[in-house]
Amino acid sequence: MARVLIVGCGCRGRELAAGLAAEGHAVRGTTRDPGMLDEIEAAGAQAVVADPDRLSTLLPHLGGVSVMCWLMGTAAGEAEAVAALHGSRLESMASKIVDSGVRGLVYEAAGTVEGQVLAEGAAIVRRVGEANRMPVEIVWQDRSDVDAWVGAVRAGVDLVLGA
Repeated sequence: MARVLIVGCGCRGRELAAGLAAEGHAVRGTTRDPGMLDEIEAAGAQAVVADPDRLSTLLPHLGGVSVMCWLMGTAAGEAEAVAALHGSRLESMASKIVDSGVRGLVYEAAGTVEGQVLAEGAAIVRRVGEANRMPVEIVWQDRSDVDAWVGAVRAGVDLVLGA
């Protein structure tokens, strides 16, 4: 089985973590809020505090990871900061994992974030994947149907692992 890093392990991320852990995967989930660590652990994941706005907080948690899931489709905050999570921050992180043991990336391209921002993030992921021959999957599933969303992200993880 593989280790999966979930960047943005909120409510739906915890559902994903529980399903992946039940399948035997080792899961590591990130949160900016130390108060959420117990909830992530209860879902069966190793919980860590890391902020995707500060990539240096994520890098130490890449050890042993096979697949990274960038689940920021409902990221809140100022428009410029949210755009960076799907732009410059995402591109920088995707470029960094190429030189790590991480085999691939699953990107959430649906949510409450502006559609154009998500589409640009998807384009970055595709471009980095193609340039580095790294398997990537883009998940467009609407988050309103939690079961369908979890299934779509899990399928993305499986496709990356099978590549």
